[in-house]
Amino acid sequence: MSAENHSAPATEHDPVIENTPNGPAPKRKRARAAIIAGVAAAIVIVAGAGFWVWHEQPSFCGAICHTPMDNYLATYEADLNEPTCDKWGNEVENPRTMLAAYHGKLGNTCLDCHIPTLSEQIGEGGAWLAGNYTFPLTERTASELTEASGRDADELCLNETCHNLTRDDLYEKTADMGTYNPHWAHHEELECTTCHKAHRASVMYCTQCHAQAEVPDGWLTMGESNNLVGVKAPSETAE
Repeated sequence: MSAENHSAPATEHDPVIENTPNGPAPKRKRARAAIIAGVAAAIVIVAGAGFWVWHEQPSFCGAICHTPMDNYLATYEADLNEPTCDKWGNEVENPRTMLAAYHGKLGNTCLDCHIPTLSEQIGEGGAWLAGNYTFPLTERTASELTEASGRDADELCLNETCHNLTRDDLYEKTADMGTYNPHWAHHEELECTTCHKAHRASVMYCTQCHAQAEVPDGWLTMGESNNLVGVKAPSETAE
């Protein structure tokens, strides 16, 4: 004999799940929608955080703005022990003379020096989309690089997180260079970027007038700098 299955009658304490002709009850639909919305929001938040972290990395510059940033990224990633090229394609015998390459190996990123403001980023993004820029980008001095953020030109390099020094400290550190100490402001107080270049070999500015001035290993004289492909005028004193 077959046994019949009998279900116990529902009581007031038993949950009652109602179904509609088109599927689960509205409460279940709302719960499912809430879960989907929560997962979507989490994905957006995680993706946004990941994008922001990537935005802080040098690779972001090259990946998003292949032109004109690829040449700059190449100088940043240069092997310090092998000759390389600067942002214009000129040979650089000693990559350590390019601040981007040297500081990159210390763990610094582009945004450690180039601290952008929102207005700068919007302006640069617009110029990139419109193609309204030179390639490679026009070099800028320390004062131009810090203008938008309201910092003093010296703060580009002389700050608590980078070189926590004063101008007098710099003079003392290079005192052994004698008469042609580049940190002695006997003519005028030059900006750091006059000599120290980020994406090309650094330049001994004193040699513009004093041929006998000591030139650090791998650096260029002013004459050599002025003859580089890409340098448009001797008055350019930029990174």
